[in-house]
Amino acid sequence: MIRIPEIRVIDENGEQLGVMATDEARKIAEERDLDLVEIAPNVRPPVCKIMDFGKYKYEQSKKLQESKKKQHVTHLKEIKLRPKIEKHDLMFKMNNAEKFLEQKDKVKFTVIFRGREMEHLEKGYELLNQITERFSEIAAVERTAVRTGRIMSLIMGPRSDKSSEKKTKKGGAAADAKDKD
Repeated sequence: MIRIPEIRVIDENGEQLGVMATDEARKIAEERDLDLVEIAPNVRPPVCKIMDFGKYKYEQSKKLQESKKKQHVTHLKEIKLRPKIEKHDLMFKMNNAEKFLEQKDKVKFTVIFRGREMEHLEKGYELLNQITERFSEIAAVERTAVRTGRIMSLIMGPRSDKSSEKKTKKGGAAADAKDKD
């Protein structure tokens, strides 16, 4: 219910009808079997539009649903490793990590040391460096290898599309320059 005596009116086609009395605008809307909807209440005089309010609400809900579909909630997936992991086991875990990164999730690689393994921390760093090299194309290191107690961890996140596009453009420009020579 619009209680202000004078309003600025826009019709269903987007054309301005000017400033007029609220009752007059309501009559125009009723003649066209449409509703008078207040769009900008904080402006003086308030802006109202003649439209089908039910259709307007439906379109707004559709836009909201579309924007929710486009949003992706990023999860942090953890992959636990040991410094003495076998090659096949490591490849299996790396394949899982690659799937997570393709789904735009972050991956935390955790190397757990037990007993005498603490004397060979360099094996943990080597393992995490190997992982970093393997995923350098599709992922970026968000937190470098950090050791806390008996645990060493590294967090990698998926590369944004923009940064991978820049790489392909640079590579494409270099290839074009070679072709010209």
